[in-house]
Amino acid sequence: MELDDATKALLTQLAQVSDTPLQEMPLQQSRGLGEMLRALVGPGPEVLRVEDLTLPTGLKIRVLTPRPDPRAILVYFHGGGWVLNSIDDFDKLGRTLAERTGCTVVLVDYRLAPEHPYPAALDDAWSSVGWIDAHRAELAVAGAPLIVSGDSAGGNLATVTARRARDAGAPEVDLQILLYPVTDSVLDGPGYHEPENQTLMLSRDLMAWYWDMYVSDPADRVHPDVAPLRTPNLSGMPATVILTASNDILRTEGESYAARLREAGVDTEIERFDGQMHAFLNFIGILPGATAAIDYLTAVIEKHVCKP
Repeated sequence: MELDDATKALLTQLAQVSDTPLQEMPLQQSRGLGEMLRALVGPGPEVLRVEDLTLPTGLKIRVLTPRPDPRAILVYFHGGGWVLNSIDDFDKLGRTLAERTGCTVVLVDYRLAPEHPYPAALDDAWSSVGWIDAHRAELAVAGAPLIVSGDSAGGNLATVTARRARDAGAPEVDLQILLYPVTDSVLDGPGYHEPENQTLMLSRDLMAWYWDMYVSDPADRVHPDVAPLRTPNLSGMPATVILTASNDILRTEGESYAARLREAGVDTEIERFDGQMHAFLNFIGILPGATAAIDYLTAVIEKHVCKP
């Protein structure tokens, strides 16, 4: 599949700023590119209330409340290979989801590798969902559904957190939304070998760098808490929505995870966006594919939150 024209133009623009692969830059320089991308995409829509909170564990979250009576709570774990990005880099996406869906969106600023390798990010994800569950009535209307979501590495954290909740019997997760998620640690899936999938946003070499930063011992990468596709039993997982991009090295593992969930009897929807690259939802207002994906997610959340 060929990338669409808008994505090609964006990649050309980004390459003019820097065509050095992220894994070849000093770590702090790689992290500094987030500020440039924030300036490129611009601010998100206004919402009723924005609160930056520090939880008792020291974890920071941002609560985006769109209206006085939010219909649900959507917890969002950002992408970046467990190494890059912060809640500031996903503020526009969070605001857009809050404004379009009427849900309170909670962005979680989990600890990053390599300073804080596995399982730090996952522990932060789990503790944040526990705190949010305990404060549901303050964050939304009474009895509001809880949605866990995330993109790429954040999608990995979201689904492992949902599985932990299943195993523990609480908190009740009503829906998981996984955007081009990392579900396996093998770097040889079919998507990894398609040249058109290797972009500045994610390549096989960059994904290998992320894994080395997050889980340095390859023996640990087969654990279901790291590679959720390897979970023996996926039955009882919450209803699931998985979004993939046609030109993404992670496409096939996202689609394989959807197939495993369906085989386990989980209500699962999957949508592939053609002509799109990894992380395309970061470019709302620039890529038409991002607009289409937001429309899709809005409709999906409407269906699940408002089901009879």
